[in-house]
Amino acid sequence: MSKKLSRTAIALAVALAAPSAWSAGFQVSEHSASGLGRAYAGDAAIADNASVIGRNPAQMTMFKEAQLSTALHIVDPEIDITDTSNNQKASDVAPMQFVPATYYVSPINDKWAWGVGLYTVYGVATDYPDAFEAGDVAGDTSLASVNLNPSIAYRLNEQVSFGAGINVVYAIAELNRHIGTLAPTFGSDNFSEKLISMEGDTWGFGWNVGALFELDKDNRFGIAYRSEVELDFSGDFTDHQGSITGTKGQVVTGDLSVPLPAVAELSGFHQLNPSLAVHYSMMWSQWSSFTELKATSAQCTSDGVKGVCFDKQEDYESVFRWSLGTTYDISEDWTVRTGFAFDEKAGKSTLSIPDSDRYWFSAGATYRYSPNLTFDAGVTYIASKSGTFTETSLTGERAFSAKGAAYIGAMQANYSF
Repeated sequence: MSKKLSRTAIALAVALAAPSAWSAGFQVSEHSASGLGRAYAGDAAIADNASVIGRNPAQMTMFKEAQLSTALHIVDPEIDITDTSNNQKASDVAPMQFVPATYYVSPINDKWAWGVGLYTVYGVATDYPDAFEAGDVAGDTSLASVNLNPSIAYRLNEQVSFGAGINVVYAIAELNRHIGTLAPTFGSDNFSEKLISMEGDTWGFGWNVGALFELDKDNRFGIAYRSEVELDFSGDFTDHQGSITGTKGQVVTGDLSVPLPAVAELSGFHQLNPSLAVHYSMMWSQWSSFTELKATSAQCTSDGVKGVCFDKQEDYESVFRWSLGTTYDISEDWTVRTGFAFDEKAGKSTLSIPDSDRYWFSAGATYRYSPNLTFDAGVTYIASKSGTFTETSLTGERAFSAKGAAYIGAMQANYSF
């Protein structure tokens, strides 16, 4: 991935992954439509379709036959940012995004099961007007990732199962920044002229493990852990104005490392009666590992430091996400669910990652078309706290206000073989 970015401009660029600015930092929660309908409460213990791979692979031992699950999420954030120094407003800076996912689970025998998932766990996308005055720290950022997650599970006894998987992450990123109010510095009156551009891709590798504890057929607990994945980008950086490399329009190769934080989840599921169940989750994300964004290249000089394209310290801390949901079987054909979640803010807001505390309000349903084919649907409204933040651009510190919400909808099909 590119390396150079004008100081803060890049700070967010490396969030790395598929598009969603509506979980902590640049984390993506959208793994299944069934989970969305309950705000993902209990997802490490419920085991209602093949999407279990995305949360806790130990749940694969609960499947008696092979199943294929495919989901599509539509994420529509509505985030408005105002530069309070000049009252310039940028509306809807986070574009609508589509987040697909596919999973396959198959029992091998009464002890072993295997599966594979293709989905995303991290991503971000923001797009500001080209003429935004704070163009050197705004612009547009697109970071997408896909995670290939082959997994295996083993049932130790009637109560305990274990699972493990390998995570193969492919990530691609693109970033553009504009000169904004720096225009006079470059002898221009066009705020829309590009300052820097970056693009690149990389591969990263990690692992995940999980365990399932079944007290009886109506009560179980799940615990899961996904390791940190280090993404080492190497790609093209274009210095459109020549302020970093010394040559206008020069393209250089730079290096940039970005950690995708480790995640742990604890879930519970309780069938209270034949129709009603409650479930809950606590998720911990190790955002404290995201401490800096430092891009390097032999052709770069930043703040007088040779070989450094930019070096920005990040202000992130590890956070929790809490969720509670219910599931109710209306009939043999229909199941409905609801959920609520509180998602803590992981880091200081920036123009590229306008983070804040979030409140999820979710509902969903499952329709059993036949013994082998079911359909899931889920919707979520995410409310976020309005707030203010500052960002240091090349012209000095600027103050911004942010407000927004998000709407997520998803459909999913599950077919058992």
